Amino acid sequence: MGTAERRDAPEVRVAERPAGIPGQVAPERGIPARERGGVTNGRQRSAYRPLWVEEPARRRRMADPVRTAAVRAVLVIAVTLVQAMVAFLCTLAGSWLAFPMVISSVAGTVVATWAVVDVWVTRQVWNQRYGVVSEPSSTARQLRRERRAARRRERVARRDQARIARRGGAKRLSHP
Repeated sequence: MGTAERRDAPEVRVAERPAGIPGQVAPERGIPARERGGVTNGRQRSAYRPLWVEEPARRRRMADPVRTAAVRAVLVIAVTLVQAMVAFLCTLAGSWLAFPMVISSVAGTVVATWAVVDVWVTRQVWNQRYGVVSEPSSTARQLRRERRAARRRERVARRDQARIARRGGAKRLSHP
């Protein structure tokens, strides 16, 4: 809004501003909008539209070790493809660099294969260690709960015995 428009606009305090209607949708592309006010100088004020609308992710995010291995594999594959292209072009040009580039491309292919297998293995290991869905009916969960309760009872018993020993409970009667 320019200075002239600001001068002509009626002064509206914050408490008097009309609140936006929740769930109102802007006319373009279904983006939620909030009205800022009424008509000013015969023109409608532009509605507030956010720069982006957050959408829930369709898939869960990859685990950090898996993502690291995937990035490493992509970089190795990209370098290998560049090496193969340079080897091909050097061969067409009849350059002396063609033979070393072909050898390095073969080595790069082996390393790229290893990198892809590394992503697969890392993903499998991560799923095996952390990806188990624990359900309430799981027998493993029930056994874990029972062991935890037994350890808790044992700790409480040891604490009570230590408290009795500290007070010299063997020498005193609890009821006079």
